[in-house]
Amino acid sequence: MQTLYCVVGDFSHRDKVNYKRTFLRLKDGGTLGLDFTPVDGSDMPPDTPIMVVMHGLTGGSYESYVRAILAPACRAVSQGGLGYRAVVVNFRGCAGVPVTSPQFYSAGHTDDIRQAVFHISNRFPDAPLLGLSFSLGANVMTRYIAEEGEHCRFQSACVIGCPWNLIANVRKLDSTYIGRHVYSRGMGQNLVNILKKHTSTLTRDPNHPVAEAATLACALSWPTIDTFDQVFTRIGGGSSPAWPFASALEYYEYASSHKVLGNIRIPFLSINAADDPVVQEVPVDAKDSDWIVMVVTPDGGHLGWFETDDGWGQVRRWVCTPVIEWLRATVEDVCQTRQNTKKLEVVDGFLTEEGSERLGCKVVGEEPIIVGTQVEAGMIAGL
Repeated sequence: MQTLYCVVGDFSHRDKVNYKRTFLRLKDGGTLGLDFTPVDGSDMPPDTPIMVVMHGLTGGSYESYVRAILAPACRAVSQGGLGYRAVVVNFRGCAGVPVTSPQFYSAGHTDDIRQAVFHISNRFPDAPLLGLSFSLGANVMTRYIAEEGEHCRFQSACVIGCPWNLIANVRKLDSTYIGRHVYSRGMGQNLVNILKKHTSTLTRDPNHPVAEAATLACALSWPTIDTFDQVFTRIGGGSSPAWPFASALEYYEYASSHKVLGNIRIPFLSINAADDPVVQEVPVDAKDSDWIVMVVTPDGGHLGWFETDDGWGQVRRWVCTPVIEWLRATVEDVCQTRQNTKKLEVVDGFLTEEGSERLGCKVVGEEPIIVGTQVEAGMIAGL
């Protein structure tokens, strides 16, 4: 029920957050949308902590689960908040971000968040960065943090509703009627809907493998998520290497994040719910890591964790409190500094990192104030 309420609940009057968007053009021709809040942070100290946020499957900075944490965390200290900054990294094609190259996003492609962090670190060199992510974005962030190891630019991170073992969780999702015909098909159709918004770019070269896959995917009607991934994501969800994959199963094996936990070298909190219908398989051993705290609550659904809010006469997400406490403690009480980050430099107009010259980003534009409660048209929010 909590998962369904994430989708059908009206959160438009709660946790109002406005953003200012920066568009990043990536070296491969793709585009990311970085939504910063507060909109005017000119009077904030240069070492103000920044939460770097990744949303769920087809969401964006407008999602209620994102705003539920950002609203109190980014509220001024004088108003009872933490006074932090935040930036939501919207995936290619999500939340009004254009698709400008023959590539989409996926659970396993980490180079986009890597390049977004180049920009954020360069723009705010004195600010500690705190990772915060949800669902599919949590899987991407977990893999990114593990790949970076001791060079990770985040001081700490919290991942919420991470799908971990993609093979096991897709199979368990398809094993029940409601899982297969409500959640899986709902997520699959959301992916079809967002893909249809960008067919003109993705099919510009009709002979390109991604164009062929996009054409087939857009013809699907309420596919399960594994059907969509078999038709499109295994081909268009990332760059070479490792894409394309021979099958969705091969893609799931590559992208699953539970296998890389042992490579994490920053304070890392994960939160899942035991009654989550989307994520039923959750690791509990943390690979014997001293860096990781793994929490499984008895209930909460997928990105829910609701409780009665008497002050509003409706509900609120209680999980926001421990998440904010974790992020604050790891940046204000632990006070560690990242000493092993690699040098950033501009090469041929693109900001890149020493040793990662194939990657790079540059600012190509900005948008005025974005009202965070406005859900993207044609999309099911909450997933």
